[in-house]
This record gives sequence, C-alpha cells and structure tokens, in this order.
Amino acid sequence: MSKNIPVTQPFLPPLSEFIPALEQIWENKWLTNNGPFHQDFERALCEYLGVDYISLFANGTLALVTALQALRVTGEVITTPYSFVATSHALIWNDLTPVFVDIKPGSFNMDPAKIEAAITSRTTAIMPVHCYSEPCAIQEIQRIADNYGLHVIYDAAHAFGVKYQGQSILQHGDMSVLSFHATKVFNTFEGGAIVSRSKKTKQRVDYLKNFGFADEVTIVAPGINGKMSEINAAFGLLQLKYVDNIIAMRATIDSRYRQELSGVVGISIPKLSLDTQHNYPYFPILVDSDYFMSRDQLYDALREQGIMARRYFYPLISNMPMYRGFPSSVRENLPQANYVADRVLCLPIYPDLELADQERIISIIRGK
Repeated sequence: MSKNIPVTQPFLPPLSEFIPALEQIWENKWLTNNGPFHQDFERALCEYLGVDYISLFANGTLALVTALQALRVTGEVITTPYSFVATSHALIWNDLTPVFVDIKPGSFNMDPAKIEAAITSRTTAIMPVHCYSEPCAIQEIQRIADNYGLHVIYDAAHAFGVKYQGQSILQHGDMSVLSFHATKVFNTFEGGAIVSRSKKTKQRVDYLKNFGFADEVTIVAPGINGKMSEINAAFGLLQLKYVDNIIAMRATIDSRYRQELSGVVGISIPKLSLDTQHNYPYFPILVDSDYFMSRDQLYDALREQGIMARRYFYPLISNMPMYRGFPSSVRENLPQANYVADRVLCLPIYPDLELADQERIISIIRGK
C-alpha cells in the first residue's frame, strides 16, 4: 500500500527555530492575554498584509462570530452556500438568519447579480467568501451594500496574502476574517484574525474577544474568550519568515496540475484571474459528465491509492439538515452552487508534495 497523500498538509519550520521562542515564553511566564509575542505578531501581520488594524483570535470561527457582534448585525445576512460550515454557523450562533444566494457561473464566489433580489427589510449585512483565494466581485458587492446601507463582512479564510490589482484583498468591506487553522496556507496551529477599518472598531473587537473587559473593573460588552495564546503567536511570527516561499512552492504545484491536466476530456480546471496574486490554498477541478467515471468514482479511485482528495465543498451548506429548511435553500434557488458541489474535487497541494506523488495523481486522473 502506498503512503497516504493528504489534500493539504501544514508547513512546519525546523523545530530548532521554534525552541528559542518557547524558552522566551517560559522565561516571561506570560502565556496569553496580549503578551509580547501577541503584540509583535499583530504588528508584523499588519505590515505583511498591508492593513492598519488586525485583532488576533484563537480560531477563525470565533473571529467570525465576533465580527458579527462587533458590527451589531441583526436580522438576515445574505451569504453563500458554497463554503465551509463555519461561515453559516457563525450566523446561527448570533441568532441571525442566513439567506443563501447562488454562486456566479464560472466562479466559486457569490453572484452579485443575485444579491439585490434577496434583500428584504430585515437584511443588515452581506457575508461573501473569497473562495480558494479568488477575490469576490468586491466593487459590485460594495455598490449594493452602499445603496442599501448594509455591512459587508468578508470570510477571507482562504485569502491570506492575496492581492487584487496590487492591493490587499483584506482592505475591502467593513471587516475581513482570516483563519490560521493548520490546513491553511499560513497557520498558527489554530488561530484567526479580524481585519478592521478603524481604530475604534478594532477596540470594540478587542473588548469582545476578552469577555468585554475595558480595564480591570470595567466590562463594556458580553464578550467571549477568543484570545490567541503566546505560543500560537510565536509560531505565527516564525511562519511569516517562510510564507512567501510556501506560496511560491504551491504556485509551482498548481502550474504543473494545470499543464498536465489541461485537455483531459471531462475535467474542467477553473481559471485564475490575471489581476490577482493568489496563495493557492486548494486545487479544485470539476469532474463533468463526459469524464470516463463519475466524480465520486474518481474520489474513491484516488482514495484506494492513498490519495486523500476532498469533495470540498460538498455537501452544500444549504443541503445540510440544519439549513435545508430555509426558504433560500431550495435547490432551484441555487442551481450553479449545486452543480459545482456535485462535481468538485480538490487535489493534494502543499509544499512537501513530492513530484513523484503529484505525477501519480495526474496519471490516475488521466486514466493511465
């Protein structure tokens, strides 16, 4: 049996480079609560990402929940069914109603042409997702939001370091939420962050992630414990030294897949927009009806060879038991998202993926 090849795998720098940070944390005896590594990491991220205000979190889901709280979002939020469940779960945890709109043909992102028809008197926000690091239609979404007085919160879990037309994609909307989970291009074991547009908003976010404490005796909001630890922050600082090389290695793997799989009958490879600097978090393909086997048969064939390809995102959020009862979840309302979810397969991509293993994956898909 061949070794297992995961769909993604965290990059881990040499342990010897992390030990000095651990020793410093032990010497400081400051393990959490906005310690020196936490402060240094926030500053370093602002510089690297090209943003002014960032707040670190224990994970991206807590960051999503808190972003909605910080903007005092109520009622209905227009979002996409084509995402990881945390996107919609964060709405439910805030007692909000997700309203699903379809994704754009030829894209994995929300179709801005579907948004206005979904707006009601209860709509207060739009929560799009920059899926697979491809930017949403940010100008069109912002125009709609401005016309109707809506907040825009971007789920940017896939968008670390992504630039659109030379500028950070995180500068758009009222907030952008990042994930630093171990499966992401940039990770802190577990972690996340909120990018805010003002000092005042960042301050409210920082209160909310620390139980609402403004000082030792003043609690200004019903906050939660969303703080990132010193160990996670120290690991993030170390990861920043390598992230450009990590993205470059992912780009090479992405390019090889595109070159070798182009022309395979029944396999569609989504195009990358030319005005975007991507980070290549996943390599999705669509297995169409004229391929010599179904998507699920290909999935099983790869798994039989130890290749852990993933149907990501499948099933659609709107088809899950806790969401399928919403009026916006009906299949007829989301034809493109259902079409893609039924055909998508993400292939392994990570810096340590060996050339021979990638060639084996390509060979199986080409039927050789």
